[in-house]
Amino acid sequence: MAHMDLDSFDAQVKGVAALENLLSRRVYDLVIERGWASRDEAAAALDLARSVAAFHLEKLVKSGLLKVRFERLSGKRGPGAGRPTKLYGRSDRDFDLSLPPRRYDLAGSLLADAITRAKSEGTPIGETVAQVAREAGQHVGFENSVAGDRSVNEVALIHVLQRHGYEPKKLGSQITMLNCPFDNLAEQYRELVCGMNFEFISGVVEGIGGSEKYTTRLLPETGYCCVRLDAK
Repeated sequence: MAHMDLDSFDAQVKGVAALENLLSRRVYDLVIERGWASRDEAAAALDLARSVAAFHLEKLVKSGLLKVRFERLSGKRGPGAGRPTKLYGRSDRDFDLSLPPRRYDLAGSLLADAITRAKSEGTPIGETVAQVAREAGQHVGFENSVAGDRSVNEVALIHVLQRHGYEPKKLGSQITMLNCPFDNLAEQYRELVCGMNFEFISGVVEGIGGSEKYTTRLLPETGYCCVRLDAK
């Protein structure tokens, strides 16, 4: 089952914005080039005061661009070996910021899961894509449902759709999606991608407990995602 642990849009922006500062960018580039670097190494290589190098390294850690580890560079162990050195390396976090939001990673994950399952179970790929997308949506919806309350929490539902790039907007009794996070794929493979989109959003509604309140339907329209949610 596809499971997405998504960073918020604000966190993505904050991380990328940290590189706007010229010194921060130079420090970041140095770390990427070397793999791992200490404060002293960064200061010496970039002709900076150690405190300045440390400031920018820590700033990049807080922004999620770098991570740290501690290591005794002398190779010595035990008493007298000295304190481990703090080293900085590239973070494991992915940054993929696009405007409007695009989620090709989600589409790729769903399609890869579907292909793997169809191959192992011998099921038709179209049918399997639909099944995988719905299950993934149900999982995401359930994770964001209100504990002990299986009735739909509209705020939570809209928040989940926002996090996945749909830009939902409440219009009367309908929730429309102002953005398709799979836009380019949908243009090329409309039936497959719109069907996957429909099943994923339907799964989110089911998982969050909103099936009694909302009906999911396909309504392709220029400038919008093809899926609408209608209040029953």
